[in-house]
Amino acid sequence: MNLSTLKPAEGSVKTRKRIGRGPGSGLGGTSTRGHKGAKSRSGYKKKKGFEGGQMPIQRRLPKFGFNNINRVEYRPINLSDLQKLVEQKGVSAISKAELVDAGLAQNKDLIKILGNGTLTAKVEVTAHAFSKKAEEVITAAGGSCIKL
Repeated sequence: MNLSTLKPAEGSVKTRKRIGRGPGSGLGGTSTRGHKGAKSRSGYKKKKGFEGGQMPIQRRLPKFGFNNINRVEYRPINLSDLQKLVEQKGVSAISKAELVDAGLAQNKDLIKILGNGTLTAKVEVTAHAFSKKAEEVITAAGGSCIKL
């Protein structure tokens, strides 16, 4: 065996269609593009959502809803998450930095503490907003709520 005798496996290589090489090839003339129309021309590119001239679905369906530009979106963090953080790290004050380090929030987030779960530790919590229940539970445990 040497390099000049190597061949690919039988049936593994197909010859490509050489279109547009005259009538004798059987693939000349229209070069497999059919007759006339935009699709037969060079440079044809179908628009996104084009349905052949039929009214496209994004125009048939009505618009709905709106985006309120004044909406303030908070990252929700439950009391159960704060309790886990206190148990793992043993901190007495929880601020945005601790929540970011723990992976519960990102630096750009506004944080709201929600009242889901229980909190037994006395903790000073700093956040942008608190639900009524969360504020009650934190103060009942002997902690304090500081709004940013």
